Amino acid sequence: MDLLNTSPYETLLNQIGSLLFEGHSNAVNLVQQAQLHTFWHIGQHIVTFEQAGKVRADYGSHLLDRLSKDLTLRYGKSFSRSNLVYIRKLYLVIPISESLTHQLTWTHFIEILKIEDELERSFYIKQCERENWGVRELKRQIKSSLFHRLALSKDKDGILKLAQKGQIIEKPEDIIKDPYILEFLKLPADNRLLENDLEKRLIENLQNFLLELGKGFAFIGRQYRIPIAGRNYKVDLVFYHRILKCFVLIDLKRGEVSHEDIGQMNFYLNYFKKEENVEGDNEPIGIILGASQDEVFIEYALSSIQNSIFVSRYQLYLPNKEQLEAEIRRLLSKPK
Repeated sequence: MDLLNTSPYETLLNQIGSLLFEGHSNAVNLVQQAQLHTFWHIGQHIVTFEQAGKVRADYGSHLLDRLSKDLTLRYGKSFSRSNLVYIRKLYLVIPISESLTHQLTWTHFIEILKIEDELERSFYIKQCERENWGVRELKRQIKSSLFHRLALSKDKDGILKLAQKGQIIEKPEDIIKDPYILEFLKLPADNRLLENDLEKRLIENLQNFLLELGKGFAFIGRQYRIPIAGRNYKVDLVFYHRILKCFVLIDLKRGEVSHEDIGQMNFYLNYFKKEENVEGDNEPIGIILGASQDEVFIEYALSSIQNSIFVSRYQLYLPNKEQLEAEIRRLLSKPK
């Protein structure tokens, strides 16, 4: 028998391939971490030099200009002036090298160091660790003002906790955003898509939609059929949340959410509790996403409902970050 043409030989090839891939990944990670710590120490030396000679590396100083030219001549292209600005800032923002997370690369930190607010920076560092974001995901979440959107639903202590620990998911309220940002659909704000069209576009962009929904969501299906008494009803989108251990039903509404929409979602949730839940599942959650909502109306419509139903808005464009920042500052300035 020719051992080189057998299934065990193919297994051997695959095992070697897996080891090579793992070894390469580990080597890349080690190089990235060494680069991050090296840059931190370079930043430390720059700041120490400035303080000792009372030199300021701002618009009135040529220190970074000269360093950039000399380091580039000696060591290559990693030392542009802009890169040195971030290297210096890395040390100033994280003054203890042991605090550098091993899950983030220098490219992550370049994006995070662009953020001036300390609380916001801390949140994105923690959230990158929790959700293992790549740089693309991080940039998208910063651009969509995720920190501000989550913080607006909290009090002062909640905002500080969010910044220090990231988003901790323990109860249904923790997965809700208002608004949800769907700018990745690349639709104009006045778009007149029907609900089915909007649902189709979300499924076509499912990876981005899952990123917007947050950690823990697993897609189950669209137009999920509910057969009752010879009639078929359909939920727009159904997910399962692996952290909360429950189904999450999402209904999309092109306009303002009505009390009929809330009654319909309540009906869906009652069905899922009785017919879809299995041992170990918690009660399902319903999210109604509409283009607009009246807060007083929603409060009355939800007041007597026992199921977990949440009404949120969706936006087809990025939020005004300055307005969100002003609202967060107002919340933080409130006395306890």
